[in-house]
Amino acid sequence: MEQASNPKPLYWVGGSKSDLLALPEEVVDVFGYALYLAQIGRKHEQAKPMKGFGSAGVLEIVEDLERNTYRAVYTVRFERAVFVLHVFQKKAKRGVATPKADLDLIRQRLKAAEEAARELES
Repeated sequence: MEQASNPKPLYWVGGSKSDLLALPEEVVDVFGYALYLAQIGRKHEQAKPMKGFGSAGVLEIVEDLERNTYRAVYTVRFERAVFVLHVFQKKAKRGVATPKADLDLIRQRLKAAEEAARELES
């Protein structure tokens, strides 16, 4: 396990950082702490593997606040950094499935993160 004194850098893909900062403060606090834990090689108790992405390398945190549901998706697949792929408020009124548009965006941003991680390795 990595030491807390040497956290991995956090990279924001696309508009994920501004999307996070637009959320309610309580949600930002939960997601921020979860991302910090990821940086030091630990996992937040609410973090779970994102369905449809194979291994546990793509994780999501779900936070409910005042009848709204918020999600943050990030990957710990890469040795040198944690990449935040998508942060959003789930708008669907029924079902727990992540909307296809959000899944497509996550896949696209994961590809961008893979390219960035390769550059970090070289």
